[in-house]
Amino acid sequence: MSERTGTGLDGLGYEQARDELADVVRRLEAGGLSLEDSLALWERGEALARLCERHLAGARERVENALAAARRADDESEQPIAE
Repeated sequence: MSERTGTGLDGLGYEQARDELADVVRRLEAGGLSLEDSLALWERGEALARLCERHLAGARERVENALAAARRADDESEQPIAE
């Protein structure tokens, strides 16, 4: 098999992991693989899916933090200025 089937996911960005996961799904759906190759692809796909979820969770957290900071800045700008 030409794709990586080990756990070497270090350094894979979201887009790379997502694209490889789509390829894994396509190959599994196409069938014609041995049981061992199918299992190896399935395991790789599971690992890629978990990596994508971690990337998305990190992005979600960054967005939430940015929104919270913007709300705090808005709240501070609406405070009346004491004389």
